[in-house]
Amino acid sequence: MSLTFSRRALAGGALALPFIRTARAQQSIEWVAGSLGGGWYTMAAGLSALVKDENPDVQIRVVPGGGLANSTRVNRNQSPMGWGIDAFAAAARRGEEPYTEKHEALRCLGSGYSPTEHNFLRRADGGPEDMKSILTMKGLRIACPQRSSTDEMTLRRILKFYGTTPERIRAEGGTYLNGSYADIGSAYTDGQVDYLYVALAKPAAILTEIAQGRRNSLLLEFPADLRRHLIDTYAYAEGPIPAATYPGLQKQDLMVTTMDSVIMVHESLPEEVAYKVTRTLIRNKGQRLVSIHASMGAWDPATSWKYQGLPLHPGAAKAFREAGGMPA
Repeated sequence: MSLTFSRRALAGGALALPFIRTARAQQSIEWVAGSLGGGWYTMAAGLSALVKDENPDVQIRVVPGGGLANSTRVNRNQSPMGWGIDAFAAAARRGEEPYTEKHEALRCLGSGYSPTEHNFLRRADGGPEDMKSILTMKGLRIACPQRSSTDEMTLRRILKFYGTTPERIRAEGGTYLNGSYADIGSAYTDGQVDYLYVALAKPAAILTEIAQGRRNSLLLEFPADLRRHLIDTYAYAEGPIPAATYPGLQKQDLMVTTMDSVIMVHESLPEEVAYKVTRTLIRNKGQRLVSIHASMGAWDPATSWKYQGLPLHPGAAKAFREAGGMPA
């Protein structure tokens, strides 16, 4: 159901008023998330249910999406809400690579909702052991999510740093497989590929399942020069995967490239809706959000509003001010 009404419709006769009240009481919003089976989809579904519990008039429907395409989808109001990655959302707003136009209709409900680690998994029964040697070897067999994802875009940037490309991998007899998280996880487990690249908040279900499976595997630390390159060139961040995160896949803390999640909304999203969604998240910070996904335990309303990559939606600003974390 449409969230907006023309001036003419709003000015209609008394017979139209009951319909308008009903429409407002049952506003339906589409939230574009990530791939089925991924953390974004799980979190969006859980948050949507939470919002509905506290605000029966706000109905949110979750659909699959991808980190790169979501910015454009929300900017065009094809989906009024969507998950985004902080660095990529800021690039979309400015119209910088990988985007070709300024996404000026993007607003946000804050950031810091789910710190996300980039994970490079390798076979543990042979082959090169460092990232550069692996990614530049002939016959490389690697899988990563679809091209609409920030995972795949980041892997391409890493390959470029090491002087190679997906096309070169294929031309040299290797495999560069794209698919859903479920598909590429199965491909790795079944031995169709020997390396796996995913960007998922810890603990990622796909990695937990692989750790419990029959194939011996190890997570790799990202080299310091690569992490610095991604930070300086593309505004990524870095952080540790603690040793106890994936028993069987790591023996120590691993420093990796990281990024964070932002809730993007179209500028036309009604202020009341943005306010109610943000207020619900603030009220349930902590254990309630952790029960939806462990990574959301790090979200702090006191700093979430400070994200500078996108303008804060007025409804979100109202909720953050009421909570006392944002100055008037």
